[in-house]
Amino acid sequence: MIGSDTGILRDVADVRPGPRYRLRPRRCLGAVVALVLLVPLAGCGLFRSKPGPDVAARTFLTALASGDTAGAAQATDDPAGAKALLDRTREALKPAAVSATLGRVTVNDKDQGSSANATYQASWDLGHGRILAYQNTFDLRQDDGDWKVHWVPSVLHPKLGAQQSLALRVQQPDLAPVLDANGAPLLTPDKVVAISLDRGQAGDLTGVATSLAGSLSRFDPGLTPQSLVDGANKTPDGQAYPVLTLRDADYQQVRQQIANLPGVRFAPQTRLLASDKNYAGQVLGAVRRAVDDQVAGKSGWRVVTVNAAGAEVEELAGKPAEPAQAVTTTIIRNVQNAAEAAVDPVPQPAVLVAMRPSTGELLAVAQNAPADAQGPIALSGRFPPGSTFKIVTATAALESGKVTPDTPEPCPGTTQVNGHEIPNEDKFDKGVIPLHAAFAFSCNTTFAQVATRLSANALTNTAKQLGIGVDFDMPGATTLTGGVPPASDSTERAVDGFGQGKDIVSPFGMALAAATVARGTMPMPTLLRGQAARADASPPPVPQPVLNSVRQMMREVVAYGTATHVKDIPDVAGKTGTAQFGDGVHSHGWFVGFRGDLAFAVLLLGADSSTPAVDVAGAFLRGVH
Repeated sequence: MIGSDTGILRDVADVRPGPRYRLRPRRCLGAVVALVLLVPLAGCGLFRSKPGPDVAARTFLTALASGDTAGAAQATDDPAGAKALLDRTREALKPAAVSATLGRVTVNDKDQGSSANATYQASWDLGHGRILAYQNTFDLRQDDGDWKVHWVPSVLHPKLGAQQSLALRVQQPDLAPVLDANGAPLLTPDKVVAISLDRGQAGDLTGVATSLAGSLSRFDPGLTPQSLVDGANKTPDGQAYPVLTLRDADYQQVRQQIANLPGVRFAPQTRLLASDKNYAGQVLGAVRRAVDDQVAGKSGWRVVTVNAAGAEVEELAGKPAEPAQAVTTTIIRNVQNAAEAAVDPVPQPAVLVAMRPSTGELLAVAQNAPADAQGPIALSGRFPPGSTFKIVTATAALESGKVTPDTPEPCPGTTQVNGHEIPNEDKFDKGVIPLHAAFAFSCNTTFAQVATRLSANALTNTAKQLGIGVDFDMPGATTLTGGVPPASDSTERAVDGFGQGKDIVSPFGMALAAATVARGTMPMPTLLRGQAARADASPPPVPQPVLNSVRQMMREVVAYGTATHVKDIPDVAGKTGTAQFGDGVHSHGWFVGFRGDLAFAVLLLGADSSTPAVDVAGAFLRGVH
C-alpha cells in the first residue's frame, strides 16, 4: 500500500522497510482515488520516488574507489570537509587501486525512516604488496527526501577521529654488504649524492654548465661545459639530466661551489661502495649491479593516523622491514690485494685473473688504471694468446697420439709452411729437441709444424675442452673465454698453433684453461657464492695421462725455460707468450699457469715481451699469504 516499502535488494545491499514514496498535497480527492486505482487523472498523479539510502551509499563508495574525491564528497552532507580529507588521504597513501564493497544498508525505524546505517568492506592497494583492508560503517541521513552520507572522519576509516588523517610510513632497511669469501667486507652501504641539471630552471644554461664542469671535472675528466649542455638539451622537458654521482666526501669538497647554481639538483642516496673507489673496480661494479635486488631487502611500512600537527596517533596496519642477507663473493681479499699490488705499478695496461681450480671460484680480478680506461678487459677482453696457446696445441697433439712429450721435433730459427715464413723470437735455433723441451723454450717453428699434422677441428675442440670457446652465464659478471675457429688449411693451422692466427682469448679464458689443466676437468666458474655459472657446452674432459704430461711441460717452462724469473717459488707451472697485434711491430706479454689450487693469467698490453708478465705473476704469488 502507499506509504510502505517491501524492501529492495541491490547487489549486497539490504534496505529494511521504511518510507519510500511521498505524496505531495493535492486539492482533489479524485487524485487519491485514481492513485489507489493506479489510473491517474489528468493534471494529477504520483510523483516518482527519490533514490533511497542504498543508492546514496553506493554512489559514495563508487566515487571513493575510483578516486573521484569530488563525487564522493558531493554524496555527503559536508562536501567541503569530506573532499579535504579524501584529497589528503589519496595524496598521503598514493594507492594503486581501491575497492569498496557495500554491505547491508539498514533504515532506522525509530526516527520515522529519516536515517540509515551502511556497512562496507574497503581494501587499499598501496603497491609493493602493501594492503590496507578493513570493515567500516557509516550513517546516512535524509533531508527533504535526499539521502546523504553523514560525514565524519570515521566514514573513511573507523579509527579516524576529528582533525585526524591517514599517513603512510615507509622504512627502508639498510643495504646488506657484499663480502669476500672469508666474510671480510668488500662493499658496504655509504652515502652518495646524485647531481643533475634541469635546463628549464638553469636560466643561463651555458654559464651554469661551465661552472658545474669546472667543479666536477676533477672527478670525471670527460665532463665539459659542452657535454653538459648537450646532455641537458637532449633530456625531455621537465626532466633533469643526470650529471654525476659522488661519494659524500667528494661532494663536500665542491658543495659550496655548486650548491647555489640554478637548475642544479642534489639527491642524497645510499649505495654499496668499496672503501677505496679504485679497489677491484671492474668486478665489484658489476657485482653491485648484479645484486641490487638481493641486498636491498624488503621495505617495511605502516599506515597510521596522525593529528593536525602531524604526530602519530595510532598504527592501523603494516609490516616491519626485512633486511637482506649479505651477499658473499668468491673473491678473497688477501688474494685480491696481492693482485692489485702486482698490477698497479705497471705503466702499461695490466690485468690479472686468479681462480681456484678445484671449485672454479674467482679469487681475484685486478686491473690497473690504464687497463680500467679500456673497460672490463680482464673478464671479457679479446686478445691474441701468443705462445700461451701452445698449451692447447700440445694437448691436442698429445691427445691425437701423433706425438709424445719425448718425440724429437726440429726447432729451427725459421720454418716455411706453404711459403709462409714462421720465425722463433729473435730466430733462436735449438736444433732437434724433445717436444717437451720445445714447449719449455717456446719454439714457434716446432708447434707450427706440429699443428699442420692435426685435423682442421683439433685445436677448436681441444680449446673447448680447456674452456676456451665455452660461453658462460655467470651471475655477477659478464665473461668471455674466447674462440678458436676451425682452420681451413695447413697454413692457418700452423699460425694458430702458436697463437698468432685467428685464436682469440681473454685473461679469464686463459685462467680457466690453466685451472682445467691443474684440476683435470673444466671447473664451472663462480663469482657469487652458491651461484655457479651455466655453460652452453659440456665438452668431454682431456684424458688424464695427457694432462699429466702437459702439467710437467708447464713446470719445465719455469724450471729452465722462458719463466725462470719465478723458479724460486715452489711448485709453479706455467706458459709464457708474446702476441703480436696491429701492424706486428708491438706485442702483448702473457704468463698463465698454476700453483697448487691457484690458477692465474697475467696480461700486459704492449709490453713487447713476456718477461714483465712473469714478473707481475711472481710479485702476485709472493704476495699471496
